[in-house]
Amino acid sequence: MAEEEDVLFQRFAKIFIGCLAAVTSGMMYALYLSAYHERKFWFSNRQELEREITFQGDSAIYYSYYKDMLKAPSFERGVYELTHNNKTVSLKTINAVQQMSLYPELIASILYQATGSNEIIEPVYFYIGIVFGLQGIYVTALFVTSWLMSGTWLAGMLTVAWFVINRVDTTRIEYSIPLRENWALPYFACQIAALTGYLKSNLNTYGERFCYLLMSASTYTFMMMWEYSHYLLFLQAISLFLLDTFSVEQSDKVYEVYKIYIFSLFLGYLLQFENPALLVSPLLSLVAALMLAKCLQLNVKKGSFVAKIIKVINFYLVCTLTITLNIIMKMFVPHKENGHMLKFLEVKFGLNMTKNFTMNWLLCQESLQAPSQDFFLRLTQSSLLPFYILVLIICFLSMLQVIFRRINGKSLKETVTLEDGRIGERPEIIYHVIHTILLGSLAMVIEGLKYIWIPYVCMLAAFGVCSPELWMTLFKWLRLRTVHPILLALILSMAVPTIIGLSLWKEFFPRLMTELMELQEFYDPDTVELMTWIKRQAPVAAVFAGSPQLMGAIKLCTGWMVTSLPLYNDDDLLKRNENIYQIYSKRSAEDIYKILTSYKANYLIVEDAICNEVGPMRGCRVKDLLDIANGHMVCEEGDKLTYSKYGRFCHEVKINYSPYVNYFTRVYWNRSYFVYKINTVISFQS
Repeated sequence: MAEEEDVLFQRFAKIFIGCLAAVTSGMMYALYLSAYHERKFWFSNRQELEREITFQGDSAIYYSYYKDMLKAPSFERGVYELTHNNKTVSLKTINAVQQMSLYPELIASILYQATGSNEIIEPVYFYIGIVFGLQGIYVTALFVTSWLMSGTWLAGMLTVAWFVINRVDTTRIEYSIPLRENWALPYFACQIAALTGYLKSNLNTYGERFCYLLMSASTYTFMMMWEYSHYLLFLQAISLFLLDTFSVEQSDKVYEVYKIYIFSLFLGYLLQFENPALLVSPLLSLVAALMLAKCLQLNVKKGSFVAKIIKVINFYLVCTLTITLNIIMKMFVPHKENGHMLKFLEVKFGLNMTKNFTMNWLLCQESLQAPSQDFFLRLTQSSLLPFYILVLIICFLSMLQVIFRRINGKSLKETVTLEDGRIGERPEIIYHVIHTILLGSLAMVIEGLKYIWIPYVCMLAAFGVCSPELWMTLFKWLRLRTVHPILLALILSMAVPTIIGLSLWKEFFPRLMTELMELQEFYDPDTVELMTWIKRQAPVAAVFAGSPQLMGAIKLCTGWMVTSLPLYNDDDLLKRNENIYQIYSKRSAEDIYKILTSYKANYLIVEDAICNEVGPMRGCRVKDLLDIANGHMVCEEGDKLTYSKYGRFCHEVKINYSPYVNYFTRVYWNRSYFVYKINTVISFQS
């Protein structure tokens, strides 16, 4: 009896310390982000306008709608104005909640008012505080996932250390706080932690039920927070499908997860204003195909030749049904489901060539290119990449061993012990190996996806080096005889992470402290002056035209209407962006005037940084891409070159000569910006 009490006490103490460490890690990371943000922007010493300028591009748009919700006389009225928004983009009424996934802003605004925080804290601090808090939950979820897989909270500590040290590659929170991924990925991490626990073979009924409920809630929330969430869940569904195909005894659990997907998709469809993108998503087609295939499955003896043939047929059936169902859904469901994304992928993989400005501009974005050598160098210097490759190879080879055993008809043990050295028999390990390979393959093509992949690289590498099972699997292959393999595996699972942790502490901890100590300067007086001039001098009904990034800042800082937005999920907005960018091309004053007046623009803002851009890559500057699209620059051999008789508009308009002065009157300028009033009464001249 006393021994049982000791065992229970030790188990409770281990869980308590681990939970305390997980929560503390998350809180410390959130506080670190807050302190770093304050040091980087001197946030508390800034005026409201200067603070808002720190929100760049699409981040400015998201935060501006949060401000609009707080200004609304009631929550209901605020939601109505966002869903029938005609005060942002000229000549366009949009459902901003659906199009921009503004559920985070709705939740933040209602929490701010419901909790009485308006008497305690400024809106901007409340907003960024929620996002930093979610990042703390993100880190805690990664900690728990690694702990569940390895059995030791030491793995969680190492996960957090690698995550923070490699934060340039794990998160974009430092540069763009309101991004949808910063709101959504913490819920995805919670879902993966719950899924990891749910797939474990030795989980009791209460633990299984808790994991299932957490997984359901986090899956649905993740889907509501980010418009691209269903693509990530599609990759996860593929991983679970392959896990089930490899005959690991988790088929019933896997199909329960599929039910969560279907429930989340249809509930999301209804609450996202009947969003057709969810109905035509590959996730729904795959899950529907899997459910149909399950209904058609025959009960045959496992391990028999017939069972193997049926497995192959089932795999082919699921793939065929998925493609067929997706095609049928797209035929019958009216949708505009990211057609530009498919065109981009065609050009990205060399299946098509284009001179289209938007496509080439996207291709030139650093986040959409293949990873650079610096990326791999950073991961190697922090020791993350070498240990990840080691862990992945061992787990992958062990998984292949298990698959071949099943193909040969050998049964698997119900419970795998440390002495067996078969880490690849654990279903949660197989799932994570498949999932990380899929995510990694995509990240090798599009660098921006590293922010989804690298956090799980940290988690998987930390789990591996802290797992005695992994070392035991390696020693079984090496047929180690000189030292007792179990003892050595236990020693290495403690010694290796300890050595890694100490070396990381010695090399990187001083750098982190230095970052918190040094004050960085973020000051943009030209933009502040521009926004101040607009608020004081421009009419309330004025419409501004310029680069999409600047238009986002104008919408946030002044509230004035604009002609375009820095959003890339709408074909009409993409076309507007391309047309407005023509102010940096070799087009006539009359052409530019007609474009701007077609969008009811009253003021034009020319940015010197774009007009005189000297980019590192010739051919990727905005003016180069426009020249290629307009045929004023040779892109490929054999292209026809059209010489323009007009100079570059952004240069010519500054000289103040006819015909430019007939169409545009300069009303304000500073070192970075030139503002022109678009004349209403014109005698057209060439």
